[in-house]
Amino acid sequence: MQAPSLRRLDSIVEAVGNTPLVRLQKVAAHVPEIEIYAKLEFCNPGGSVKDRAALRMIQDALADGRLSRDKILIDSTSGNTGVAYSLFGAALGIKVHLVMPSNVSKARKDIAKAFGTEIIYSDPLEGSDGAIRDVRKIVEADPNRYFYPDQYSNPSNPLAHYLGTGKEILDAVGDRITHFVAGLGTTGTMMGTTRRLHEHVRPSGEKIRCIAVQPNEAMHGLEGLKHLASSLIPPIYDERVPDETMFVSTEDGWDMADVLAQKEGLHVGHSSGAHVHAAIRVAEELTKKQQKGCIVVIVCDRGDRYFAPMAWEKKYLW
Repeated sequence: MQAPSLRRLDSIVEAVGNTPLVRLQKVAAHVPEIEIYAKLEFCNPGGSVKDRAALRMIQDALADGRLSRDKILIDSTSGNTGVAYSLFGAALGIKVHLVMPSNVSKARKDIAKAFGTEIIYSDPLEGSDGAIRDVRKIVEADPNRYFYPDQYSNPSNPLAHYLGTGKEILDAVGDRITHFVAGLGTTGTMMGTTRRLHEHVRPSGEKIRCIAVQPNEAMHGLEGLKHLASSLIPPIYDERVPDETMFVSTEDGWDMADVLAQKEGLHVGHSSGAHVHAAIRVAEELTKKQQKGCIVVIVCDRGDRYFAPMAWEKKYLW
């Protein structure tokens, strides 16, 4: 087996991207004609898919002058983007403030603080939308003090995935890919990656079918995902981009995360469990039609960021 080439980096920011694809063998054993590959975004230096968008937003803003080292970067986040901002802020000498719902997992709060970030807590009952409203008020009160990237509106968010994630997937599996699955949070991963994959022309002439994942109800426990019908719609979201939307329950997302750990050795977050659950459903539908396929699914982050108790536990009933 050929050893992977080793990279020498001048800065941690250069470690973002080029994450591996791992075939899911055991959880997909009942659909052997379908290849399912998990793109392991937790291999980014900040531990999640959000590293890509955070770094792109920072670099683009530094390049065009919207961000300078005498300004404070401030944004709302449910955790992973905040960790990424904090990591790159420390590496690039930029001060970072974050607005987070107070019920975000303790691990992500502690990680962000470890990089010197200041956290401002918003109402946990208002979720990510409450954090968005709070950060806007802070910036409006003192606009010259802050750079507000606004990950939900910033075109650099999907651009990071158009230039990075989508290209990497095509480089790895090429014309074999038939389907792509990712969740909707800020929606940047789905928007940017799908636009790149839709540009790819397969020999059969069929386009790559891209499926967005949402929680199936407003009150859910899939942290990082949005139930768009009951949420503020991110301005970067375009409902025409995904080919299909699949709705997944909290229980199915949590259960699949457990199965991935126990059968594949992949300890992932619950949103990633929801993504894989949807990918398995796609594979089952293809199998019923006696079709072959190759599905790439985004695995956003590791499960160790969810060890601390949150508002939703399996034993609780809403």
